[in-house]
Amino acid sequence: MSAFGGRAEVAAPPRRCGRILRYFRIFRWDKMDVIKIELIALDENGATLLRHRVSTPIGDYVGTLSAIADLVLSAERELCQKGTLGIASPGAVSTRTGLLKNSNSTVLNGRPLVRDLSQRLGRPIRLENDANCFALSEAVDGAAAAAHVVFGVILGTGVGGGIVIGKELIAGHNSIAGEWGHNPLPWATESERPGAPCYCGKSGCVETFLSGAGLARDYHSRTARHLTAKEIALAAAGGDRCAQECLTVYQDRLARSLAVVINLLDPDVIVLGGGLSNMVQLYAGLAALVGNYTFSDGIDTPIVRAAHGDSSGVRGAAWLWSTASPT
Repeated sequence: MSAFGGRAEVAAPPRRCGRILRYFRIFRWDKMDVIKIELIALDENGATLLRHRVSTPIGDYVGTLSAIADLVLSAERELCQKGTLGIASPGAVSTRTGLLKNSNSTVLNGRPLVRDLSQRLGRPIRLENDANCFALSEAVDGAAAAAHVVFGVILGTGVGGGIVIGKELIAGHNSIAGEWGHNPLPWATESERPGAPCYCGKSGCVETFLSGAGLARDYHSRTARHLTAKEIALAAAGGDRCAQECLTVYQDRLARSLAVVINLLDPDVIVLGGGLSNMVQLYAGLAALVGNYTFSDGIDTPIVRAAHGDSSGVRGAAWLWSTASPT
């Protein structure tokens, strides 16, 4: 037997030359690239055995189910194994209804995603919020492996967060622990109020300022030019003063928002992930800036980049299965 997102003794696929492996297989939606679905297979040491990505059928729930199932079955044929499944997805499963909620891939909201995939693939499935999986990955064997209390941050198409204590994920009573992105921007200025509308139905959420779209919106308001977050970072590095001003404001907004996290949770480390975490300009002076807003005489909380990069969320889904094997 094998494990998709879990651990089990497995017989090696023929192309593995007869080795006996333990491995994980998992897939996710990446918040920085919501048009892709990714599947990855890992061995017990975290080494990648297989990775595939396909485009998500936009706005098509049934098509999305089919794309996921096809990915899984194709991987199983390639590796000659059947496995358990762990999923990292935007949003969370409602504890009230069992349906997906809060996803910025809105076609998934109100759908019995876990049930439908379980029926299609004939096995149990575990699903967690992608930011939770990211935090778990970095806490288990990533940038926060030595820490006890970890707050993991996704800065991408959306803004998410996850809490891990003692290498155990804290999802919360309502499965919304760590959702800092859907609180109001702290200490908002007059020019920042009321803020842009958010897909959650409110306005001025942290996500509307710190997502890639939020950064692009700020740059457009200053220049009337449409650039992506990546292009803005490159422009700033190339001397574009408006781009540099946008990143300065972005860093301050990030610092204000992280200060609230520290006031509430006071983690041992904060790990940044998602596409915007790759902007090197963010890190210089960030911790000191956060300290200006916290309820303390100073902080020494490390704020670091993810060790596993874009694969961290998908790796974290593997840890959702610790001992289980497929039935």
